[in-house]
Amino acid sequence: MKRLAIVLAAGQGKRMKSKLYKVLHPVCGKPMVGHVTDIVKEAACERTVVIVGHGAEAVQAYLGDGAEYVLQAQQLGTGHAVRQAEQLLGQEEGTTIVVCGDTPLVTAETIEAMLELHASSGAAATVLTASFDNPTGYGRVIRGADGAVQRIVEQKDCSPEEAAVKEINTGTYCFDNQKLFAALAQVTSNNAQGEFYLTDVVGIFREAGEVVQGYCTSDLAEAIGVNDRVALAEAERLMRERLNRHHLLGGVTIIDPASTYIEAGVEIGSDTVLYPGTILRAGTKIGEDCVIGPQADIAGSSIGNGVTVKYSTVADSVIGDESAVGPYANLRPGSKLGRGCKIGDFVELKNATLDDGSKVSHLSYIGDAEVGKEVNIGCGAITVNYDGYNKFKTVVGDHAFVGSNVNLIAPITVGEGAYIVAGSTVTHDVPAGDLSIARERQVNKPGYAEKIRNRAKAKKENSRKE
Repeated sequence: MKRLAIVLAAGQGKRMKSKLYKVLHPVCGKPMVGHVTDIVKEAACERTVVIVGHGAEAVQAYLGDGAEYVLQAQQLGTGHAVRQAEQLLGQEEGTTIVVCGDTPLVTAETIEAMLELHASSGAAATVLTASFDNPTGYGRVIRGADGAVQRIVEQKDCSPEEAAVKEINTGTYCFDNQKLFAALAQVTSNNAQGEFYLTDVVGIFREAGEVVQGYCTSDLAEAIGVNDRVALAEAERLMRERLNRHHLLGGVTIIDPASTYIEAGVEIGSDTVLYPGTILRAGTKIGEDCVIGPQADIAGSSIGNGVTVKYSTVADSVIGDESAVGPYANLRPGSKLGRGCKIGDFVELKNATLDDGSKVSHLSYIGDAEVGKEVNIGCGAITVNYDGYNKFKTVVGDHAFVGSNVNLIAPITVGEGAYIVAGSTVTHDVPAGDLSIARERQVNKPGYAEKIRNRAKAKKENSRKE
């Protein structure tokens, strides 16, 4: 049976009080609508139609070719929104999942469980429900004596008896596709909101003698729809807990989960330890047996096995096995470390490659550079890569030694095994095996220090008299 999906993402989200379209607000580093479309993809849906309205171009730009799109020019209710997909899906045979784009905590496992119940019972519709102690604000699920769903009543339309029901509608459904669009044609806007409710389809099915099931999730987080910043923060908290649990069960040690932030899509190998203050952003992959943190901020980077990163930032970079970064290092985009490299305190790399065993231990800037194996770059060394208009490259061969406070004026090549003396400003290539000294000869003037001091004192006294 073909699986289809309709994602409702047309609402403006005025309560967010934001210039950013509601479903594009991120939860753990991924826009809410991205979580939802990934979930239906994981549930093996062959086609996904996203109903867009306000901010349509921004949503399409983010999702790209991962979905089909239909514009709901006027927001006239959920039933009206789903009906916009009829032009694309109306002739399809199969089961359609309908889910809101602001419900990022629904899981693929729950969708699968709904689909199984839906298929095994021959239902025309299956509703994802949850049981809340305080269901205020949610539509109530009214079941019959046989346990099947009779109707769903929106909060504003509830009688006192219906309002007392604790089982609520989460807004996620499975439908027989053909029966869905046939029923939507019968939905009216005769209600307190003057809108076309998707929930009215349930009553239409029941009157036609169809079976309507309700699958009650045990995870109340799946019922959260994000309509304001308070709900966004709660969704973020719950998603963080879920992601942390996933990594903990996968063999990762998180010393303090409450102070560790891991975004969606991060991969971490077993026996890696995360210390407090660690932030792992989307696109990051970390190997086994690493020590990350305290206070490590890593984004979009690939970290090998046995790596240490502490008190440092790493963005769009690669760190090879057994390398160490920090404390207080900054690896900017395009940095690549081989095996067993060391990047020490207050070192900044940008678009620089260091081969196996090379070290930049203190207070240096290495940008737009290609550094070979077993190179030692001393404290305060700098690749001078920018003339105010263009960037130039520095190449340092294997086993070279670059002394402290050396300026390498790019473009420049330092040959294999070359040795550059501390304090040099090097403007020409250094051949392999050569020693390079590029500094003024030291001159000592006996007793001249006192003359300098006396001259400074006299100048100070004259300025006071004036």
